[in-house]
Amino acid sequence: MSQPLAERLRPKNLDEYIGQRHLVGEGAVLRKMIDSGRISSFILWGPPGVGKTTLAQIIANQLHTPFYTLSAVTSGVKDVREVIEKAKNNRFFNAASPILFIDEIHRFSKSQQDSLLGAVERGVVTLIGATTENPSFEVIRPLLSRCQLYVLKSLEKDDLLLLLDRALHQDVELSKRKITLQQTGAMLRYSGGDARKLLNILELVVDAAGADDEVVITDELVLKCLQQNPLAYDKDGEMHYDIISAFIKSIRGSDPDAALYWMARMIEGGEDPAFIARRLVISAAEDVGLANPNALLLANAAFDAVMKLGWPEGRIPLAEAAVYLATSPKSNSAYLGIDSALALVRETGNLPVPLHLRNAPTALMKQLGYADGYQYAHDYPGHFVCQQFMPDTITDRRLWHAQHFPNEEKLYQQMLKCWGTRYQD
Repeated sequence: MSQPLAERLRPKNLDEYIGQRHLVGEGAVLRKMIDSGRISSFILWGPPGVGKTTLAQIIANQLHTPFYTLSAVTSGVKDVREVIEKAKNNRFFNAASPILFIDEIHRFSKSQQDSLLGAVERGVVTLIGATTENPSFEVIRPLLSRCQLYVLKSLEKDDLLLLLDRALHQDVELSKRKITLQQTGAMLRYSGGDARKLLNILELVVDAAGADDEVVITDELVLKCLQQNPLAYDKDGEMHYDIISAFIKSIRGSDPDAALYWMARMIEGGEDPAFIARRLVISAAEDVGLANPNALLLANAAFDAVMKLGWPEGRIPLAEAAVYLATSPKSNSAYLGIDSALALVRETGNLPVPLHLRNAPTALMKQLGYADGYQYAHDYPGHFVCQQFMPDTITDRRLWHAQHFPNEEKLYQQMLKCWGTRYQD
């Protein structure tokens, strides 16, 4: 049986690698590291189909170093320890450390990630992790601090067109066929910057034409093939991210009909109910937020319910949550606020905590002024007393800005009552 087109075209070296010029182009950070023959541990963060696994394999081939692969979906702590032991035995004198590639590292539990720490820190292995999720939330801080983070981007139009040209002229099977690319708009649109998805669509369209026919690829033909084929939803990645994106955007856009439709597409496609429930919780916090705080409670309750019920009954609490979120007023003030706070922390670094806010469990700390002058809010009328809580150099920085829906307006008015003009928009 022939390999899939995406596997046949998998690049073997950096010269064949398409995209990510900011990382592997001439003079780019990863290119320099690879050319030097020594790499440090790093995590590749980016959407599906942009070359994370391929890049790790190319690095291992170019450095001529042992290469071990673990999948976070199927591997446990025991598997991690076994691989580390093998890596120890394969380490020779001054040779580069064996590479341990972990796909979907965001799915590793804390204990699994903890089991990697010592080996990474001592250089027993060089870790390359790949993830589609934000490592700041999914990778433990000690491990993240030992790794560089490189962000991969969706492939651009020119990259995708180059990939199509390479497939038609260099692939051992497609190069034998008479294939004309009359239109590429639909293929590029449905690929969404995902090289694997693009090649799967191309292969699907060519196979649908039959072995002996000339193939003229048009947007109409692509759409026809996608609608007739399970590729239209694949929980392992083909249209997975497009459907969930449409689902979340329908909730954000306050369209309950569309939210239910896209949820039904996921359910019919065999999606994991926990994945849908998790996205509902995120949407409740990110998109509904303080405009309706009950949304987060209901989304969490739906998550718990579907874990107890499973399919098919689990569709009911998920649908209830989806409709409730879609019909709720929307506010992203908390979401914007925490992002502003993170940006401020990155800008200003580790500013000292004001002395009066510090903990003072010892006599020495008290002598140094820790906790001196702190005013306990509950001792004052209205359980509030005006005092400084921000670091000294950024006392005037605003991070939370109210969005004036009825629920949030109450919070805003409370802040005005407490702080006066400080929180006035």
